[in-house]
Amino acid sequence: MKVRRITAIPLLFSALLSAADGGYVSAKRKLDAIDSDRLPAGTRVEFSQAELAAYVEKEAPAGVRNPRLHFGTAEVVTGTALIDFGKVEHAQGQHPGWLMSRILEGERPVSVTARIRSANGRATVDVERVEISGIVIDGRTLDFLIQNVLLPLYPSAVVGKPFELGHRMEKLDVRAASVVVAIGK
Repeated sequence: MKVRRITAIPLLFSALLSAADGGYVSAKRKLDAIDSDRLPAGTRVEFSQAELAAYVEKEAPAGVRNPRLHFGTAEVVTGTALIDFGKVEHAQGQHPGWLMSRILEGERPVSVTARIRSANGRATVDVERVEISGIVIDGRTLDFLIQNVLLPLYPSAVVGKPFELGHRMEKLDVRAASVVVAIGK
């Protein structure tokens, strides 16, 4: 009886990994279809929470571990991860000075909650709350960090103002357990 249980554990683990890879492959296929600009107008592409979770897990940059997405109410998504900001900077070719490297080194639990609204081919992402190592950052401090840390590191990021979705995407409908992309003309 023990032998069966022991051999069942690797089989179960393999099945779980296969399901995660299947979610990644499915999400990647859907993203590629959207990127191709060949989907007919009126098409709705739905990404399940499992597909998005698998995609985020596989595509996480160096220095980011255990990324997770949590869908709350409509339009609201919370992302959590363990982040080593020093490794993230090094992976991007940045080399902080001695003091900053000491401040940034080490893995920290991070949580970001954002509201995502969209219509007419445009979207707006409003970061509502950030928590790093249990310290909540919001309001003016959050605005300062977005302007002085996030945007210099990621100049193409757009926060708090509308941006074009591209690829004929008309709308992103963020739901409690999925995201639906509506393709326009």
